[in-house]
Amino acid sequence: MKIPQLEKKPELKSCHNKTWEDNYSWIHQSNILDVLKDSSKLLPETRKYLEKENNYFEHKMKDTKEVQKKIFNEIKGRIKLDDESLPYKDKIYEYWTKTTTKGNYSIKLRKKIGSEEVEEIWNGNLEKEKLKTEYFGLGDLEVSYNDKYLGYSLDLKGSEYYTIYIRDIKSNELVTEKIEETSGSITFSLDDKFIYYSKLDKHHRPRKIFRHKLGTSVKDDLLIFEEKSEAFTVGIGLSSDEKYYFIVTSDHNTSEQYYFNVDEEYPKPKIIKRRKRGIIYSVNSWDGYFYNHTNEDAEDFKIEICDDILNQNWKSFIPAKDEVLIGGLVFLKDWIIRSETSNALSKLVIRNPKTGEENELNFVDEEVIVPGIALKQRDKNTDEVYLSYSSPKTPGKSFLYNLKTNEKKLVKEQEIPSGHNSEDYIVERLECPSHDGRLVPLTITRHKKTKIDGNANLLLYGYGSYGNSMSPVFSSTRLSLIDRNIIWVTAHIRGGMERGMKWWKEGKLLNKKNTFEDYIAVGKYLIEKKYTSLGKIIGMGGSAGGLLMGAVVNKAPELFLGIVMAVPFVDSLTTNLDHSLPLTVGEFDEFGNAKDNKEHFEYIYSYAPYNNIKKMDYPNILITTSLSDNRVLFDEPAKFTAKLRDYKTDNNLLLLKTEMNAGHGGKSGRDGAIEEIAIDYAFILKISKKN
Repeated sequence: MKIPQLEKKPELKSCHNKTWEDNYSWIHQSNILDVLKDSSKLLPETRKYLEKENNYFEHKMKDTKEVQKKIFNEIKGRIKLDDESLPYKDKIYEYWTKTTTKGNYSIKLRKKIGSEEVEEIWNGNLEKEKLKTEYFGLGDLEVSYNDKYLGYSLDLKGSEYYTIYIRDIKSNELVTEKIEETSGSITFSLDDKFIYYSKLDKHHRPRKIFRHKLGTSVKDDLLIFEEKSEAFTVGIGLSSDEKYYFIVTSDHNTSEQYYFNVDEEYPKPKIIKRRKRGIIYSVNSWDGYFYNHTNEDAEDFKIEICDDILNQNWKSFIPAKDEVLIGGLVFLKDWIIRSETSNALSKLVIRNPKTGEENELNFVDEEVIVPGIALKQRDKNTDEVYLSYSSPKTPGKSFLYNLKTNEKKLVKEQEIPSGHNSEDYIVERLECPSHDGRLVPLTITRHKKTKIDGNANLLLYGYGSYGNSMSPVFSSTRLSLIDRNIIWVTAHIRGGMERGMKWWKEGKLLNKKNTFEDYIAVGKYLIEKKYTSLGKIIGMGGSAGGLLMGAVVNKAPELFLGIVMAVPFVDSLTTNLDHSLPLTVGEFDEFGNAKDNKEHFEYIYSYAPYNNIKKMDYPNILITTSLSDNRVLFDEPAKFTAKLRDYKTDNNLLLLKTEMNAGHGGKSGRDGAIEEIAIDYAFILKISKKN
């Protein structure tokens, strides 16, 4: 089958006295946001090219169809399809969700406390069927405080333009007009008369908060807050004591917060603290006090307390700790719980606010775990919470935990229907020195039968942006590779916050290349330690992790047997220069502002994957994207693929697969998600010569 070729239409681009040629710039349409809403507006020649690439993908992957089916069935066989969540008690009802064997979407149920009569208030499978849509994205699903209404938001394209619906639970009838082009989040008022929501602007940025009175026209909605900066986006939520609404406006690096009382007839939000660049803060209220979780004069965060939000005489509550990331607070009547993360490991700390006594919640003997906590009821006058954990080899376990007596009862365990023995797997935590001596944590998961002799293939997963930490959670899907003697390694590289805020700062802006150097150093270290060998590593990353993949494959292609990149941010310079795109201006503090800052331009240009493709051999590469993705536009991976075809000097696989009815997260539904994983894994097994 003929290799697809995207037509070249050379265009000279220039910025800061530098000129470069871009043969494929034309594929980016000026009305791209309209295309995301309505794919019929896609240029016919672009659609034709994407379809050719999809056909080529199918042709080259034809010999993996049985393997795809096998992996799909393996992964699905590890999922308890007919499962139920733990219940949450409201005032009158307890709520929970369930999944079914045949359905792809969740069902929300409730029953009155003390009753056995179960009421189904939401069925995602029936809703999708009713709408006759291929893509079905649920943004928010909220029950009003008096249990009368169900609010939900839907995205039927994958473009993250959410429409809000409110319906009466008893009658199942809509009680108000649908509200279009929102961020998807729904906040009910305590009296069930109103909802608060954020509206998207023309650049797909939520910058306005509205109050909508149920049963009235959307045209009459009250604008209660507007963010003037194009870089900031807004959201609204209720305080823990249900006395205030808090509006938070922020970019990735700076925040500002406003509040108003829940009973204000015409809300007039009042500012808490003026924004300062680089300062993040979040205020909550509980039991007569205000708590401020902030990095001001505390790189890895601290928590302050005061009893008067007007005078704000803040005092230390939880002081900062060096390279220990202090998380937010969970409040109960007699307890305050928080998380702390250090060296890519998290723990939970419980505090008695009356005595100040603190204790770490130690409830498992594994070193590498991800602990979690959830409230079991709305009433905070309780000593009981749901405590959970998982590890790379241990499926999730949830306990009903008494904070007063330290008694715990196992109430739910992630079931693996096809069988799972944690003792068959080995989890290791190592540290690898990077190019500048900084130690990068690694989480390694392998089957006990996999020998450390350099012969194993190894999947090296990385992300390294936005301060997002890669938690070492259990993933049943990965077992399909690990059971076939492929070692799975997560590299906790700079750009995340596994080692605190400094770890993030050392991997962004003019330090961004540390992210790539860390990853390459990890690959070389794993070769040195005989976990794998040169040319046997499969790199994997998505979105900003796709930027990572593009940068490292340009810099060190010899390390890799293959690369798998999903919705990859590979034309990062072009996107950064276009301030009209949804995410660009909000990410200046993450990647820089190439248009207005020459130093930023030169730095981004020096690593941007699309701009740094070279005449050389590349490994096998699978690139996946989605037509309606508004975060990383489909044209980025399409351009990257086309240019790679021009430059690469090898005969290795280069495949581009575009989902024509999906967004940033890929296909919707349980089976859709599994299908995509099965494709990635089939590609990995194909190039690894495994089945």
